[in-house]
Amino acid sequence: MKALIIDDERLARKELLSLLEEHKQIEVVGEAANADEAYEMVNRLNPDLLFLDIQMPGKSGFQFLESLDSVPMVIFITAYDEYALKAFEVSAIDYLLKPIQNERLAEAISKVSKFNLANDSNAKSDHKLKLTDRVFVKDGDRCWFVSLADIRLFESDGNYIKVYFETFKPMIHKSLNALDERLDQRSFFRASRKHIINLSWLDSIEPWFNGGLMAKLKGGEKIEVSRRQAAKFKDIMSL
Repeated sequence: MKALIIDDERLARKELLSLLEEHKQIEVVGEAANADEAYEMVNRLNPDLLFLDIQMPGKSGFQFLESLDSVPMVIFITAYDEYALKAFEVSAIDYLLKPIQNERLAEAISKVSKFNLANDSNAKSDHKLKLTDRVFVKDGDRCWFVSLADIRLFESDGNYIKVYFETFKPMIHKSLNALDERLDQRSFFRASRKHIINLSWLDSIEPWFNGGLMAKLKGGEKIEVSRRQAAKFKDIMSL
């Protein structure tokens, strides 16, 4: 499992490297002292796990995660306990306080192994975002790590996209066209100019006006598939 350590304190990185020597399943592929360094390394090295400090010069750990298209598993490492609630709100695997104790590190890595096995998060054969990937979603003061498998619908709203998962509908500043290029076309379908649907959430489909289709999702949403996209949909879904 490839890991990246992101911490502005050199001694803290060195200490964590030493502790990780006992955990042969973790391969530390790089170290970064700030978010800018880390961003380049994440895109180049494609790590499975981040050991991420929260308070760093420039961008914080939370701001760094917001900048990523696809978020690896994360274990936060920090000297401050006041960020713990926010860390778990974004579905971090664990939250370790400095100085890191051997027992807590072993516990965190055990959680990572279980999560990795359950979600097959190492399956990254290309750059497309798959159902097994997780993304970071931030809307105001709220933020989440969300599995793409749990997102049933993306809806364009001006310069923003509304993201539908569970009972939440946060807004992110991104164009639907840019998102469409990043998503695996085998799992997500551009139903219209305004909507991308997760095909695994499709409950029923029926003919609609002017040669279009009406798609009903398991979450209850009804999405009209344009006539042009209806023909493409039939080609994709037919035997």
